[in-house]
Amino acid sequence: MGLVDMQGKVAMVTGGARGIGRGIVTALAGAGASVAIADRRHDLAEQTASAIAKDSGAHVVAFKTDVTNLLEVQETTEHVLQAFRHIDVLINNAGWDELKPFLQTTPDFWETIIAINYKSVLNTCYAVLPHMVARKAGAVVSISSDAGRVGSMGEAVYAGTKAGIIAFSRTLAREHARDNLRFNVVCPGPTQTPLVEEMQQQAFGSRVLGRMEQYVPLGRLGRPEDIAPAVVFLASDAAAFITGQVISVSGGLTMVG
Repeated sequence: MGLVDMQGKVAMVTGGARGIGRGIVTALAGAGASVAIADRRHDLAEQTASAIAKDSGAHVVAFKTDVTNLLEVQETTEHVLQAFRHIDVLINNAGWDELKPFLQTTPDFWETIIAINYKSVLNTCYAVLPHMVARKAGAVVSISSDAGRVGSMGEAVYAGTKAGIIAFSRTLAREHARDNLRFNVVCPGPTQTPLVEEMQQQAFGSRVLGRMEQYVPLGRLGRPEDIAPAVVFLASDAAAFITGQVISVSGGLTMVG
């Protein structure tokens, strides 16, 4: 058990099958939480859930969910409540991108980026918050990006959606403070994940990301296990007086006042 105790807590994590999401699920389970993974990659999510449950002894279950579809998110929320009886923590982690200059993108690409990165957060909050409001308890941590704070070459639409998550979260923090709900945001910098590895295989992505670690003051790209502790802390009772905040975990690449 780490410094943060999540015993008795139930967390729902979108996009928890791999990458940063898997790191978050691992850390939550290690802190004692029960975890529901909501991910469209059901086979991979089940493998992740099984491996983490075996290692941690925690109750981890995977639910096949397309987070861009509100009805599926509502159904998954009901399944999670049936399995665990309550949801204390919502982690909005699901995301996707492809590096390319804005004028080389298409409206279909915009719609995909907006649906996965931003609309999914609207869907999960719309589905889960009524339960949290009724209980007068809950913490929501959404994964944005430093791209949403300072912009990022080749990520114009993605950066816009990630900035939207920040504004949306801060607004909900104000709207639901009296319901004892907290909303915070974690902004990773460049992080070595399967998605970033896929980007590095493309010519434009390779040029943008190839020397990125040289610009990081701490000298390397992030790893999922670097991001997860900040998320777990903000989700925990240790952060009971923290809401509406944005924390960068980027090795110092961005230092935003």
